[in-house]
Amino acid sequence: MDAQQKAEDRAIERRFNRGMLLRLLVVVGLMFSFGYALVPLYKKICEVTGINVVTTRDLYGGSLKKNTQVDKSRTVTVEFDSNARGPFAFRPVKSSMEVHPGELTTIVYEVANGQSRDISAQAIPSYAPKQATEYFKKVECFCFKQQTLKASEAREMPVVFVIDPNLPKDVKTITLSYTFFEIGTPVAQTAAPAGQGS
Repeated sequence: MDAQQKAEDRAIERRFNRGMLLRLLVVVGLMFSFGYALVPLYKKICEVTGINVVTTRDLYGGSLKKNTQVDKSRTVTVEFDSNARGPFAFRPVKSSMEVHPGELTTIVYEVANGQSRDISAQAIPSYAPKQATEYFKKVECFCFKQQTLKASEAREMPVVFVIDPNLPKDVKTITLSYTFFEIGTPVAQTAAPAGQGS
């Protein structure tokens, strides 16, 4: 009787374990499906409500959505200037461009190290007219940090900027000028004065 009872208990336990395993597999499958469905659901909710929209292109390769912060009624001429203080060539690829306030714009500057040594350099921007400085917002710029150019290296360095739509209406032209200068210019060794030992 005890052996038969134990066999029945084991059979009940196996059925219970199989049933529990099946339930757990169903729960895992439902959780995975729910997690998988959350991404498109979240995107759809954000699209409908207009919240948390980071990009201007929809996720499925559709057309660009209109940026309502761009002032299409105005055009500002941005002129680009460059000055080099060191043994390298430095210039913008375009001397000017027409932009709308609020529009994300990119200009590229080219720099070339004609020396047979590495050079460290830093760019310092300036703006004209001076009042335009606070309205010229750089998102990305090579002027944010020092640049190290290897011997005979040439590179293109972008500047991504936006002109604030609150720019005064009388400002029609802004000049962005960079002075690119060498840092840590090598100093020629000089002979020690007579009478001084090392």
